[in-house]
Amino acid sequence: MIHRLKGGVMALSISLIILVILGGCARPNPANTVNIAGSSSVQPLSEELANAFMKENSKISINVAGGGSSAGIKAVREGTADIGASSRELKRDEKNGLVVIPIAIDGIALVVNPENRVNSLTLEQVRRIYAGEITNWKEVGGKDGVINAFTREEGSGTRGAFEDLVMKDSHISSRVGVQNATGSLRTAVAADPQALAYISLGNVNKSVRVVAVDGVLPGRKSIKNGSYKLARSFFYLTREEPRGMARQFIDFVLSPEGQRIVGQDFVPVN
Repeated sequence: MIHRLKGGVMALSISLIILVILGGCARPNPANTVNIAGSSSVQPLSEELANAFMKENSKISINVAGGGSSAGIKAVREGTADIGASSRELKRDEKNGLVVIPIAIDGIALVVNPENRVNSLTLEQVRRIYAGEITNWKEVGGKDGVINAFTREEGSGTRGAFEDLVMKDSHISSRVGVQNATGSLRTAVAADPQALAYISLGNVNKSVRVVAVDGVLPGRKSIKNGSYKLARSFFYLTREEPRGMARQFIDFVLSPEGQRIVGQDFVPVN
């Protein structure tokens, strides 16, 4: 009896060891993971590119997170992300030591609620709305009603690009509502017939309507030929020349297949 019990215990122990080993093999290996963090405007594109890449490279996992362009720059600089994503040009002090790789060109689309009848705004009207100088839709050809303008938070790449392209030396009024993500801006406009916001063209859907700027709607052709003025690049950032799996992924993004995916909603760089 005692002999058989010892044998049973030994067999149980071996079985547990095998289960632990098999369990360990089933877990994802952190060494096979690439972490991307940054712009919420770039995030949906990164996710789409990551999914396509992982279909061809099943042993590599790509994790994509948002947080804003400034957060992405900080994450890659501190090494908590392998790749940072930015939807604005980097400032001189931010570029220090970072490799900046353009992956797409995006239009910043001005969007209103589908019930709003305003079809076009001038760049100067947009500036004055966000500066708090124009406050009623009837001042720009719409129905009598307060303009509920929305912007992104400080540190957002889309806000930074909007300020550079539209506001120039003016400041966004403190009366303008603030949302912390592209999706939140779109949701706010979809729920409010008097709302106005700016979002990445790639994130426009049927819940909002795009307004022309100086008579030009954002699109691949108008962005590429420069007739639509509110355009900016999307960038990937690394601490040094990318290598290993990060290099593999970025090479895929810049390949014909990657740029084909980019071209579905944005303007390719290659």
